[in-house]
Amino acid sequence: MSFTGFPKTAFTFYEQLAVDNSRAFWTEHKAEYDAFVKAPMEALLEDLDEFGPFRIFRPYNDVRFAKGRPPYKENIGAYGESEGGAGCYVAMSATGMYIGSGYYGMANDQLERFRAKVDAEGTGTELVSICDGVRAAGLSLTAMGELKTAPRGYPKDHPRIDLLRRKGLVSGREYPVAKWMHTKAALGKVRGVWEAGAALNAWLDTHVGPSTLPPDEFRR
Repeated sequence: MSFTGFPKTAFTFYEQLAVDNSRAFWTEHKAEYDAFVKAPMEALLEDLDEFGPFRIFRPYNDVRFAKGRPPYKENIGAYGESEGGAGCYVAMSATGMYIGSGYYGMANDQLERFRAKVDAEGTGTELVSICDGVRAAGLSLTAMGELKTAPRGYPKDHPRIDLLRRKGLVSGREYPVAKWMHTKAALGKVRGVWEAGAALNAWLDTHVGPSTLPPDEFRR
């Protein structure tokens, strides 16, 4: 199945889910989710398999330890990770689409490598130049979070303190609902954002790479 866009029904589905995020609504409308939301996302990812493999996130929230959280996610998202470690993410919801790539959250060993390379003059200034290019392409830089001050061992007036404080590094763009999302033009938009972030991802894969910590340590 070739991707032809997310139909208007997909956005309407999430508008309605935001109003009635209940098991009754989900049960009654799950066929719409499968046909108008999940199926187009699967087709999109199939056409972008060079960035994958991908997995689509489950539509259910984990409500066991979060009192008041709605049972169903109000967006559909998918993630794929390269052998080098950089990830590509795409999501759509009632408000539009988000497309991004990079290292959203780094484990402790990744942060150590990242900060050492940001601190080093050669690799650090190279990253600044890459980030300038990302912004010039119309993308923004985000992360899972950032420190309020300099990490231990680094001066607060470091010339690249804004990067040192980050706990990850992602380039991406958020788009409000637009007509092109209902057409195959959305495929080009996703590919374009990921290609615009390719230099950043290459830098991260070269100088940071995947975590080698056991899963329990990574989550910590």
